[in-house]
Amino acid sequence: MSLTAQTYWAEHAWVNGSVRSDVVIVAAANGRIAAVVPDSPRPPAGSVTLRGLTIPGLANAHSHAFHRALRGVVQAESEAGTETAGAPDSFWTWREVMYGVADRLTPDSYFELARAVYAEMAMAGITCVGEFHYLHHAPGGARYGNPNAMGEALIAAAAEAGIRITLLDTCYLSSGFGAEPGEHQLRFSDGTAEAWAERVSGLKSDGNTRIGAAIHSVRAVPADQLATVAGWAQERTAPLHVHLSEQTAENDACVEAHGFTPTRLLADHGVLGPETTAVHATHLTPGDIRLLGHSATGVCMCPTTERDLADGIGPAAELRSAGSPLSLGSDSHAVIDILEEARAMELDERLRTRARGHWTAAQLLRAATVDGHAALGWGAEAGRIEVGALADLTTVALDSVRTAGPPPRLGAETAVFAATNADVRHTVVGGRHVVRDGTHQLVPRVPQALAESIEALHGR
Repeated sequence: MSLTAQTYWAEHAWVNGSVRSDVVIVAAANGRIAAVVPDSPRPPAGSVTLRGLTIPGLANAHSHAFHRALRGVVQAESEAGTETAGAPDSFWTWREVMYGVADRLTPDSYFELARAVYAEMAMAGITCVGEFHYLHHAPGGARYGNPNAMGEALIAAAAEAGIRITLLDTCYLSSGFGAEPGEHQLRFSDGTAEAWAERVSGLKSDGNTRIGAAIHSVRAVPADQLATVAGWAQERTAPLHVHLSEQTAENDACVEAHGFTPTRLLADHGVLGPETTAVHATHLTPGDIRLLGHSATGVCMCPTTERDLADGIGPAAELRSAGSPLSLGSDSHAVIDILEEARAMELDERLRTRARGHWTAAQLLRAATVDGHAALGWGAEAGRIEVGALADLTTVALDSVRTAGPPPRLGAETAVFAATNADVRHTVVGGRHVVRDGTHQLVPRVPQALAESIEALHGR
């Protein structure tokens, strides 16, 4: 991504699992790290200083960019509905509000919204996003002249916002087990998995982009078509993601339709494996956990969304112990803060078990960096500050009201357990300084861009 070499001098940096001080990081013109030199007390001539703790760029492994338009709005609508009907709000009532926003998006308006959302992510230290994309067609299901217009709008938006993207093009064919797509879901559906595969094959990767696949859920892709999606991904060694057991209602319906759990259904149709990531995995049986762990299937936890939607707390510690790598996502963007997602995975587990210390700060940083990038198909290229890796960096302030006090050697613990997105001072992607001193360098006035793109969708 970088066009010229750039040298950075990090006051402190997370290198090989520990905090080092006075670290020179040289980003070559190819956007990769050419040198990492700790204990360099003076910044080299022409270098850019990064004050705070510099860590590998954060990976947001699960995003629905258009859900950002629901922040605040969906809370107000849910409260109004509860007051009127006297019934508790749930994932299923939230989903109806979400469909209303989805119906109003076009390729142009989605580009504007996504560019602002991805800029917000960059300001939160996110250098790579996994976009779980199922808004393929026009409302009612009519095809655009360019069948990938919506996906290409997202790819362009990420490039303009200065972050990498793995577009997880999603197969979504049914409104439930054996049911045709509903009115709102027609624009999600290609009709068959074969038609989905034909369309998605027209998308292209580049230095900023990976193309992956997704199965929306076992309720949205008929069992006899799961293997088609999995096969497409396996032929290309592409990442494959799937929403799994987010709601107990999905589990119950799957057992009624097939006689066993969604995890078993996926296993029986060749979906599980090391290139696959299950998203949420909130309501699993012990057998489900074994199937996921023994197949080395990754799991993406999205704690801020799972609590916002009252989904529940997933068995993250058991999944880790069984062999599933864990990654993190902001999903519905109730907040965009991967540091909070990392912290929440540990703190939610404390609430569930009434015990402390399930993950160290280093392990949580790994989920937010190395394992997140691996889940998105970037392998060993990203998530590390080392020679040959992508020059993707995030610097977290250690002198804010939230982070001041602990010594720099505890920078990882401070970043994970105290810092927020507001403490991200710098974001570097491919050697390019995308966010500098908290200001986005490519998208002007990000709050205004968010407000204008969201107001346009709500007709205000």
